[in-house]
Amino acid sequence: MKKYTGKSVYKGIAMGPLLVMKKNDDLVKRSRIEDTEAEIARVSEAIEVSQGQLQRLYDKALKEVGEANAAIFEVHQMMLEDDDYLEAVYNMIRTQMVNAEYAVAVTGDNFSEMFANMDDEYMKARAADVKDISNRLIRSLSGSQDVDLTAAGPSVIVADDLSPSETVQMDKSKILAFVTIHGSTNSHTAILARMMNIPALVGVPLDLEELSSGMIAVVDGFQSEVIFDPAEEIKVETEKKIKEAQEKQNLLQTLKGKENCTLDGKRIDIFANIGSAADVGYVLENDAGGIGLFRSEFLYLGRNDFPSEEEQFNAYRQVLQNMAGRKVVIRTLDIGADKQVDYFNLGKEDNPAMGYRAIRICLTQTDIFKTQLRALFRAAVYGNLSVMYPMITTVEEVQKIHEIAEEVCRELDEHQIPYKMPEQGIMIETPAAVMISDELAPIVDFFSIGTNDLTQYTLAIDRQNERLDAFYNPHHKAILRMIRMVADNAHAAGKWVGICGELGADVALTGEFLRMGVDELSVAPSMVLKVRQRVREIRVEE
Repeated sequence: MKKYTGKSVYKGIAMGPLLVMKKNDDLVKRSRIEDTEAEIARVSEAIEVSQGQLQRLYDKALKEVGEANAAIFEVHQMMLEDDDYLEAVYNMIRTQMVNAEYAVAVTGDNFSEMFANMDDEYMKARAADVKDISNRLIRSLSGSQDVDLTAAGPSVIVADDLSPSETVQMDKSKILAFVTIHGSTNSHTAILARMMNIPALVGVPLDLEELSSGMIAVVDGFQSEVIFDPAEEIKVETEKKIKEAQEKQNLLQTLKGKENCTLDGKRIDIFANIGSAADVGYVLENDAGGIGLFRSEFLYLGRNDFPSEEEQFNAYRQVLQNMAGRKVVIRTLDIGADKQVDYFNLGKEDNPAMGYRAIRICLTQTDIFKTQLRALFRAAVYGNLSVMYPMITTVEEVQKIHEIAEEVCRELDEHQIPYKMPEQGIMIETPAAVMISDELAPIVDFFSIGTNDLTQYTLAIDRQNERLDAFYNPHHKAILRMIRMVADNAHAAGKWVGICGELGADVALTGEFLRMGVDELSVAPSMVLKVRQRVREIRVEE
């Protein structure tokens, strides 16, 4: 039995078999071979294995995210059978008498570079695809298989770290908990864990080589500890804790259908934050009044090319239709910082959290922005949509956004495409936006305060830096004063104001937010009923 302590991301408890996710970052080595035909046969076998993996990925994606998003796996299957690509691999094996892994790696690099240097944008995008299928083929040749969560039963995921794109693509029904060696409690991966209602620990000082898939683990988010190969008495005690946690959750279920109303009659909206169309089920299951933050950037993650207008339109429409008239606030893409996407070609930045990201990308690469706005405005016909723009710092940025939005409307009119201009608001997540919120309020429809970045920028603390967790204080007086200032300025202009950052779920501050006049709190779906419970216990005047 081994016990480790980490930082709790979600205070739940789970027990089950491990699934260890190890990333193979080793360089492919060149070695001389004698039997070239045997080596070519290895490639053929690896292709067959890879095709099977891609087919399973396609089937899973088709069921969960639709045909358009699943199509990339069909493309990869076809590329694995490309004659030019395979001939280059086989020729290198035969003429240079090198091992298959090396031939695939070099060929992949060569083809990827060739595509990247083409003028055609579509062909440029294929560079990442070639790299991806080459890496998959190398993994198959070396016997390093993809972690297949579709084949595994419910598991405790253990990894060095998990990127947001990796987390969002996981089959949530197969994850009991996850534990990572690295990561911050304020990272987007941590936020996703809370949204998915999954017990999780980050910053756990363990050695993946000492663990093996299948061994039993206990993840206790309440005690911030993970126990591997627990003793029998600990298993019994854990089962008791799991049952108690479930009973508490069952008590919260009695609050479904109840008003978010204080003892003295003050009402507040409680909405939910989500990252994909598939998460709407969590919103409805937890009886949220609407969606206060749909992180649209997750449509861009975990793929090798930009989502088309139709893909986006279908995703937005699906969410709006499923929410059946309840408000849905969709944030335009917030790529950058810890959400890196290769095909955006953002380049390396010394301080990406304060760099080229979010609305700065949209106002620079307007074609990307206009594609998303067209999809949003078209989808608005199908429900109660509000659009929210992130990382605003100036009045001029908002004015430019409005100009682009009007241009999109004219284009849709010209092509006689049905659309509706939705409510348009901005995120207040920079100190600059706070200080000019009196000027911003008259030119937007609402404010939503992103407390995660606002805290980061105000306290000059990188929320991705796990060494600074002890200094990261979202209850700092400066943050609370800023929230009050924004609420006052919004209401002075007759606009509503919400909080969509993690602070919205902090029940220690719920009463304070009500006294400030905050109109809406948007939280992880798993926190909706807990916040409702707290609201119903409060007397604002006290």
